[in-house]
Amino acid sequence: MTSQSVAEHSLRDYLTVTGGYWAFTLTDGAIRMLVVLYFHQLGYSPLAIASLFLFYEFFGIVTNLVGGWLGARIGLNTTMHIGMALQIVALGMLAVDASWLTIPYVMAAQALSGIAKDLNKMSAKASVKLMLPDDAQGKLFKWVAVLTGSKNTLKGAGFFLGALLLQLVGFSGALLMMSGGLLLTLAITWVLLPREIGKMKSKPKFSQLLSKSVAINWLSAARFFLFGARDVWFVVGLPVYLAVAGWEHMQVGGFLALWVIGYGFIQATSPRLLKRFHSNGTTARWLVLALSFIPAAMALLLTQGVDGVSVVVIGLVLFGILFAINSALHSYLIIAWSDRDKVSLNVGFYYMANAGGRLTGTILSGLTFQLWGLIGCLLFSFLFLLAAWLISWRLPDGLSA
Repeated sequence: MTSQSVAEHSLRDYLTVTGGYWAFTLTDGAIRMLVVLYFHQLGYSPLAIASLFLFYEFFGIVTNLVGGWLGARIGLNTTMHIGMALQIVALGMLAVDASWLTIPYVMAAQALSGIAKDLNKMSAKASVKLMLPDDAQGKLFKWVAVLTGSKNTLKGAGFFLGALLLQLVGFSGALLMMSGGLLLTLAITWVLLPREIGKMKSKPKFSQLLSKSVAINWLSAARFFLFGARDVWFVVGLPVYLAVAGWEHMQVGGFLALWVIGYGFIQATSPRLLKRFHSNGTTARWLVLALSFIPAAMALLLTQGVDGVSVVVIGLVLFGILFAINSALHSYLIIAWSDRDKVSLNVGFYYMANAGGRLTGTILSGLTFQLWGLIGCLLFSFLFLLAAWLISWRLPDGLSA
């Protein structure tokens, strides 16, 4: 096979993986917005709403750890399609009569959705490493950034889609429509993608799950606090705060959708934004420090009686820009610092830490908002970002781990 045909196959596989990831992400964002708004409408407390996502995030931790090992054994294409199938089942579980939708039942459905999401994400991101030669670091950063950024743009569109469908066709109707679309996507990607992507030549033992790279361990720890800092005020505190302030469902969903779309656009363009800087641990360290000032400033302004909605809207825009660049750089470094044969194991381990941060942030978002309001959520966000900054001092300054 010529180098040109190899490049064409790589691009086709990348576009197929990205397209499948987009379709899945639309449903993932829509489910989150549907559940938050629908159960707030039913009169659930912020802490009760947060508890609905408990298993979603917890099983994400387990899935990322085991999923990387599974992907190395059976192939990333297979694990990606298992994730899509589980998401279809989760959508169907929620599309039942409202009398079935008790907290334990919804938590079980969300557990399946969490497993599905992290199998899909781990598979898509790890496979990008295997579509390019080792000396194509510039293209690798661009491909990872576009995949990650476009995913978040589509997740934002999913927020809007969830709010729109809730208003137009109701909770069950929205879920059934999305399950049909995802089933079609599964069939298309199953036909187009090669079966062997990501399989290790020697089957990895279960004992190899935990990363042995110091750089990847520290990067994973920083990722835990980075995403905990976002979700501690974004998941429950922010949408409930806006709903209490008098915003309609479509306004909340539309605003958060626009934020995530913009956040995804910034992620996708991060390689150009960071062109004058080295894409390494030093840059990651100073970016997270700059980010920490935003929730601290927002909390201070809210204590001074400044208009809350104005502080939230402006602060969220600034937070989104810096958070997107932080996240894109992290997503690139985990791929760049991984050996080709161990990429799925390392990415799985790394996103296990990501899911742990999201779980912690989600629980704290509901609990803290209920106890101390949005100011408490923002202060926790600031402390988490300071922790990520301190951990980032252990990251290497080069592209070798």
